[in-house]
Amino acid sequence: MAFDEPMHSDLQKIVDNINKVMVGKKDIAILSLVAILAKGHVLLEDVPGVGKTMMVRALAKSIGCEFKRIQFTPDLLPSDVTGVSIYNKKTNEFEFRQGPIMGQIILADEINRTSPKTQSALLEAMEEGSVTVDGETMPLADPFFVMATQNPVEYEGTYPLPEAQMDRFLFKLQMGYPTMLEELEVLNLQEKQSPIDTLQAVMTKEHIHALQQAVQTIHVDASIKEYIVEIAQATRKHPAVYLGVSPRGSIALMKAAQAYALLNQRDYVIPDDVQYLATYTLPHRMILTSEATYEGKKAETLLRQMLEQIGVPVQKSMTQ
Repeated sequence: MAFDEPMHSDLQKIVDNINKVMVGKKDIAILSLVAILAKGHVLLEDVPGVGKTMMVRALAKSIGCEFKRIQFTPDLLPSDVTGVSIYNKKTNEFEFRQGPIMGQIILADEINRTSPKTQSALLEAMEEGSVTVDGETMPLADPFFVMATQNPVEYEGTYPLPEAQMDRFLFKLQMGYPTMLEELEVLNLQEKQSPIDTLQAVMTKEHIHALQQAVQTIHVDASIKEYIVEIAQATRKHPAVYLGVSPRGSIALMKAAQAYALLNQRDYVIPDDVQYLATYTLPHRMILTSEATYEGKKAETLLRQMLEQIGVPVQKSMTQ
């Protein structure tokens, strides 16, 4: 975490529960919770085999929500995601068969192995919380959370996610390889039985919904809002950035900061919340110029430099 504060007791239970399965991934579990509370979605980018799928399953089990998995492949169609209407000869009517998107905790596995056309099937669901099939709009379950995994773009058979799709993800995270001690602990846990098989829920979906409502009551001082906008404006003016953060990105950062404040048992946002979460919320929304990309510059590095140059609001007004 960004700084050491006592965590909300109910949310601490979820993190502890996930830690029974995921070793050394506490920060990922916390940020995933923040995303759910902010009604956002998460993109996990890393090499295969580091526990991305296990993280989503552990999260779904911990909060007692319905888990569904979509395995993205090159031949997957949009209707395979959203669902399709099939004609029933007995009733002489079309019947809608739900796709896997009609769940609560959705794992979009290897999302960049399918075409942009199929990737776009997630856009409405992630932004509006609904799916439109044959002109009929159907609301999705509440809470609704997508955690997509993707392999690094250098891997064969991958399609880069469109900018509009990337903008729908609140956070872009990386799991990383475990340390030697952590990997040994993983082996010990998996020796006889996978701990995910015995994991029990420690919270109800109704409780999660109540916490999502509570996030909206977290106070965001005017100086904090100005700070967020200054960061977004800096990404648009930087000479190495071709396309900066959109207003959607500014809203996402504010909502994430509200959720993070609630997780840390505060009813107000502080500058540290914004600074910590900006590095997960904004870089994937930035497109660098071809020159900057050729020179090996990274959006994360540029953003950190911007944060160092932007004045931080005085904290004394945060609780007023």
